[in-house]
Amino acid sequence: MLRPWDLQININVHCERAIYVQIADAVIDAIKSGKLQSGDALPGSRQLATQLKLNRNTIIDALDLLLAEGWLEARERRGTFVSGRLPFPEPHADTGGISVASPAQPKIDIIFDDGVPDTRIAPIAELAAAYRQIFSRKGRWQMMGYSNASGDPDFKEAIVRMLNYKRGMRLSAPEVFVTRGSQMAMYLAAHSLLKPGDLVAVENPGYKPAWQAFQHAGARLLAVGVDAEGLKTDELKILLEANHPIKAVYTTPHHQFPTTVTLSLQRRQELITLSNKYGFTIIEDDYDNEFHFGQQPVLPLSSSENAAHFIYIGTMSKIVAPALRIGYLASSAGLISRAAEHRKIIDAQGDNMMEQAVLQLINEGHIKRHLRKATQLYERKRDLFDNLIRHHLDGKVKFRKPDGGLAFWLEPNEQTDFTRLTASLNAKGVQILHPESFSFADPVNGMRLGYASLNEAELERGIKTIAGLL
Repeated sequence: MLRPWDLQININVHCERAIYVQIADAVIDAIKSGKLQSGDALPGSRQLATQLKLNRNTIIDALDLLLAEGWLEARERRGTFVSGRLPFPEPHADTGGISVASPAQPKIDIIFDDGVPDTRIAPIAELAAAYRQIFSRKGRWQMMGYSNASGDPDFKEAIVRMLNYKRGMRLSAPEVFVTRGSQMAMYLAAHSLLKPGDLVAVENPGYKPAWQAFQHAGARLLAVGVDAEGLKTDELKILLEANHPIKAVYTTPHHQFPTTVTLSLQRRQELITLSNKYGFTIIEDDYDNEFHFGQQPVLPLSSSENAAHFIYIGTMSKIVAPALRIGYLASSAGLISRAAEHRKIIDAQGDNMMEQAVLQLINEGHIKRHLRKATQLYERKRDLFDNLIRHHLDGKVKFRKPDGGLAFWLEPNEQTDFTRLTASLNAKGVQILHPESFSFADPVNGMRLGYASLNEAELERGIKTIAGLL
């Protein structure tokens, strides 16, 4: 019979860190120090709750966090054990737990993406079960025909409720359109709004896939700079006063892509005022609204009572997993109608069954619980990554700790040859995005490093490698 670890944890109720986080930290410290080894059993949640005189839900939250980060693993009918593949090298391991790639054929095993969620914590089992239930309950013959091109009506109503209640908008179902991911939403918005020759102002640095959607619709792009307060509205005003007939302005105001800054309140008001005066449409890409670690997430520009011309774009892919291709756009009923006509050219309808399966997860509370746990995990990873950057890159880069999102923006103190840097990093098994991925013309001197999909050891090794080459 397995003998569970004799737990010794001191809880500080006056500490700012949540109690479940203190429990998780204590377990991690025990693993790092060697008190706990891979394969060691932990007491059950009820036993832990009794020992620590805490609510069992608090214990479950701590265990869920440790399971999600890879410190623990659950074995069916046996209990919870220290993972056999720890996110941190075990003490006294000869290789430090890090595989060394062959110099001749370097293996990329640490990828700093642009801010992708951790797919290991996605509620895949719940989604699969809901999908099977929907298929069986509705009947195959009901699900195999064509449905509404703008999305399942019940799912659209759920999106409307979420946008109205949580993001301060005032929408109805005819003003919302469900798509296969946010990039399709961007494409349909571009083709429903723009004509060949129209001018679109875009943030620089910014999100190139959106620029490509506008250019495919025949638009010409104008670059507007970004600083610590977001889009430079004074530059935009100069362009407008110079009689540039700008049809739309594309912006990522909540967490600017790629720099992560939030558009200031003053500039938000200025942008809406300019939109109303000159008649251009604000295309607002709110790609990661859910992950905000401050007191209160900033409401969308599109929620302002004064915003007369807007297209709002969001996604479910960051909530569950990138492979789940569900996005949406919100705008006037007229633009939504045009989007439906354009969709018929490339895709008669969305994934009706998947929309209903996700709706079931929403109604049963799975999405809400997943978001709560994911946000806690990502905030923890953000704080860890912030400490790693401060420790290993002190004096080498400028950066700010983001209030939300799943990535950091780092600017080297010295002008950097990123072509050479990325090649050198690749040779050491680390991959970053070249700044030309975000630049309108000449590459900016900065790096966007997504942290959410990497574990503790990978984050530390990646930052150490970057530090050694800067």
